[in-house]
Amino acid sequence: MAKQSKPHEIDKDQESALLVNGRHQIVPADPAKEYKRAILAAGAVLWRGDINNLDSLEIAVIHRPHYDDWSLAKGKIDSGESLPTTAAREIFEETGYQVRLGKLLGKVTYPILDRTKVVYYWTGEVQEGEFATNSEVDEIRWLPIAQARELLSYEVDRHVLDKAEKRFRCPATTRILYIRHGRAYQRRNWSGDDNLRPLDKKGRRQAEMLVPMLLPYQPTAIYSAEPDRCQATAAPLADELNLEVTVDPAFGDNVMREDMVAAKARFMEIVNAGGVSAVVSQGTAIPDMIAWLSANGTLPLDEIEAKKASVWVLSFNDGQLTGADYLVSPLPAK
Repeated sequence: MAKQSKPHEIDKDQESALLVNGRHQIVPADPAKEYKRAILAAGAVLWRGDINNLDSLEIAVIHRPHYDDWSLAKGKIDSGESLPTTAAREIFEETGYQVRLGKLLGKVTYPILDRTKVVYYWTGEVQEGEFATNSEVDEIRWLPIAQARELLSYEVDRHVLDKAEKRFRCPATTRILYIRHGRAYQRRNWSGDDNLRPLDKKGRRQAEMLVPMLLPYQPTAIYSAEPDRCQATAAPLADELNLEVTVDPAFGDNVMREDMVAAKARFMEIVNAGGVSAVVSQGTAIPDMIAWLSANGTLPLDEIEAKKASVWVLSFNDGQLTGADYLVSPLPAK
């Protein structure tokens, strides 16, 4: 009997694991930790059309000449990257399209030789660009969802597309990047006004690394609670996007504790405005606000964390919370 060869990319339907169930997804601080010799990768179900008309949507299916297969756009993480950064970069390199990331669909795993490939997938809306043949992709076909599903070479990719279709059926009218400020000097070592307590060295690095992680979501407005550490966390992203930071105490812990009604009303103003916004807040306000949104939306959530410099990507449909992705750390996943 011939010796069975070790699995490669074209064998990814064998022994694959699909972790794409649910509208609450998490990218841990160390996504490779739970797997032996993991290969981290990220990609997206790339789409264009009118999100409010499912029949108008077209999905990008790429042909890879090296494998002679049809698949979804994805690629391996580079050193120094977070996974959202990888997804946007790989899509651009393979397809030529700039993308706005949307909902995190989850991840799939499968063996590659003696390692485990771990691929995180988002939905991704084309913003601009043009395809040109390259060494990895020699053809793209834009197809309706059903035809794209039929063309895909792998069952695991078809499952990812199925999950994307579910998200398309309840599209986000608003996304909020709900950010906890980076690490600051410890309160016990600070004798002055707590609002003036600054970010420490790690916190400043976290604030800088939030920029490449959040740029693929393309926020168009940035808000911050009053403390300097919140404003300093917002500043690098605002500088990169050339946006003003709107500072409002209603986004902070004190107002959430003392006038919860006002804090909720201010947050809902942002939700009802639509689009994609970033809101930098604090460790008490964030879990309490998300718990309230969950109780009044369609997405049950338990054990809501808000680690320093973490981001909740909250999706809303007509004012109701419908999806929540927790990005635990902006620091490089590799």
